[in-house]
Amino acid sequence: MAPSPRLSHVSVVVMVVLMVLLVLASASHGAAAGGEASPHGAAGGTNVTHKKAFPVLSLKYDHVKTPFEISLWILLALLMKLGFHVIPRVSQVVPESCLLIVVGLLVGGFIKAIGEKAPALDDTLFFLYLLPPIILDAGYFLPIRPFTENVGTILVFAVVGTLWNAFFMGGAMYAVCRLEGGPLAGVDLLSCLLFGSIVSAVDPVAVLAVFEEIHINELLHILVFGESLLNDAVTVVLYHLFKEFSHVGTVTVVDALLGVVCFFVVSLGGVMVGAIYGILGAFTSRFTSHTRVIEPLFVFLYSYMAYLSAEVFHLSGIMSLIACGVTMRPYVEANVSHKSYTTIKYFLKMWSSVSETLIFIFLGVSTVAGPHAWNWTFVVVTVLLCLVSRVMGVVGLTFIINKFRIVKLTKKDQFIVAYGGLRGAIAYSLGFLLPDHQMKTLFLTAIITVVFFTVFVQGMTIRPLVELLAVKKKKESKRSINEEIHTQFLDHLLTGIEGVCGHYGHHHWKDKLNRFNKEYVKRWLIAGERSTEPQLISFYNKMEMKQAMMMVESGSSAKLPGLISMQNIQPKAESRERTIPKISKGREEEIRKILRANLQKTRQRLRSYSRHDLMVDPFEDMNENLSEMRFRKQRVEMERRMSHYLTVPANRQEASPVRRVRFESDHGLDQDYTSTESSGVRARNVGPTSSSSDAISVLDESPPLRPSRRSGTQATDSGEEETRDQRTQSRRLSDPGPK
Repeated sequence: MAPSPRLSHVSVVVMVVLMVLLVLASASHGAAAGGEASPHGAAGGTNVTHKKAFPVLSLKYDHVKTPFEISLWILLALLMKLGFHVIPRVSQVVPESCLLIVVGLLVGGFIKAIGEKAPALDDTLFFLYLLPPIILDAGYFLPIRPFTENVGTILVFAVVGTLWNAFFMGGAMYAVCRLEGGPLAGVDLLSCLLFGSIVSAVDPVAVLAVFEEIHINELLHILVFGESLLNDAVTVVLYHLFKEFSHVGTVTVVDALLGVVCFFVVSLGGVMVGAIYGILGAFTSRFTSHTRVIEPLFVFLYSYMAYLSAEVFHLSGIMSLIACGVTMRPYVEANVSHKSYTTIKYFLKMWSSVSETLIFIFLGVSTVAGPHAWNWTFVVVTVLLCLVSRVMGVVGLTFIINKFRIVKLTKKDQFIVAYGGLRGAIAYSLGFLLPDHQMKTLFLTAIITVVFFTVFVQGMTIRPLVELLAVKKKKESKRSINEEIHTQFLDHLLTGIEGVCGHYGHHHWKDKLNRFNKEYVKRWLIAGERSTEPQLISFYNKMEMKQAMMMVESGSSAKLPGLISMQNIQPKAESRERTIPKISKGREEEIRKILRANLQKTRQRLRSYSRHDLMVDPFEDMNENLSEMRFRKQRVEMERRMSHYLTVPANRQEASPVRRVRFESDHGLDQDYTSTESSGVRARNVGPTSSSSDAISVLDESPPLRPSRRSGTQATDSGEEETRDQRTQSRRLSDPGPK
């Protein structure tokens, strides 16, 4: 930790230099505009032309002003992010978002101190350029399994929870304004509801910035982050609805019904637009096998076009980006090369990281730029109502949700979900879009205060609270292949159980969707044989080709059957040991995906039945008829053999050769089989013996011989005894009892 002070000093110096450059860049525009001289001069009314010297060095800042300032802001953001991670002591105490806001406050104060106008975070810059990369990165790499397993809980928090927060805060703020009077007396109910809809939504940028640093477990992370993504539709509808109502002044029942219809149009329309662009992007990636360089560009352009198309029709651009990324990813990854996949992954991460850093810096600069209208009552009540409404909403909704969940949300989970509802730049940008009136400045001041309170106070204290409450954290290591295999096996097992019971749960519909995807969608969106041949075989062929290339490069080409001609051309090199190549993380992840996708083929489509209503099997009667026919045939054959045995003379037994077979059974009894070849009569003697020879016993279906008339009553008794002994011994052999 010795270089930390030196690195901090270097970071401060670099930051000061960049701030000076930004100030000079802002101030030089006016100086350059006013210092331009006319090339033509007039002296005493005479037109005199002087020879102008060749300019060795000239200043044309206006020509590069915009890209130069953009580059300076991005460079400042990157250096601040680098300095934050270089000094680990700071990162363990203060979240990154807090430090970036502080840097923005310093830069904005420095610009304002020299009399220049600081750039503000307006709605165009935020919604069209800074927000889309963050949402695309979150949607493209969204963990599908945790999201789909908890989508019901996420929707309840996103829709019902946001509606509760908006109306509760709007009504409470209106009551406070009525009680306070004075300057707050002019705030009407619709304006308070509009303010509540802006402040009630959880911000995805702030949630990502804080939750990725504390490494919370996957369930809590997907609940809070999924809520911040899906509540965009509710926020957009409520914002536009109350904004229009505040101009009109009256609200009817028809307007309320149209607002409900608008919610479904905005949310489902955004999802539909994103899915269409995602399918187009996946279909385009089929034909990029000869031009691998442009593959990542299609992903970015189709996603951005989906966001812009949704914004054109006032649909949810965030939900459009999420749907586009989720729809496009599995098919694009199957079509593009591994290098293109790496490019897409790291470019999205870099783009979203830079955008997130710029958002927090511009938020600090905009705070200094102002203007502000401070009202202690309005601001303090807003902060308190944000906390109270969030806690009440999470606790009340969780009480209902836990009745339908298998894995219940504990008190600790509810506290983290409620405490992690951070507000951010989306609320500030929506407030910036408000029409200019006397309440806009008051609303913006309260919104900035709420954002700073959630980011600084809640963001800085959530890590110690997680450690104090011993909340389960995210596993740093990935799941083993054994865990993934058993997870996939349980999925198939639960799908089969649901099919047998006739219950159509999410495993049943997931299986139906996978079958439809495999039989129809993949054939159109995945190129060539990749849609039909097993991925395991394709991956094996790819690995073999790579191994062959490595053997050629290492000089071991003589071992390859297809490269014998190269052996005659190239001189024989000295044999050297070839190290076994290690599997990279990317290859390991690909193997995991192949195992998950091709572990076990699920059952074919069968008729499911319910335990309450058993369906009649059409093959049941046929099976019964076949069994009855077989039984009759065996009975006829037995009667024929019995009649044959009864008509055979008794003295014919003496002439028949006898064959004896002895074996030792598992129950310690030595059995002696005696068979006659002429008449098929077999006798069996069972008794203890010391022989250890093994033999295979064949069940005897022929009945014992009926004794002859010359034997009399004694022969009849001995035959009955022998029959009883055989039956007793067969029962012992079939059911040996407890050992």
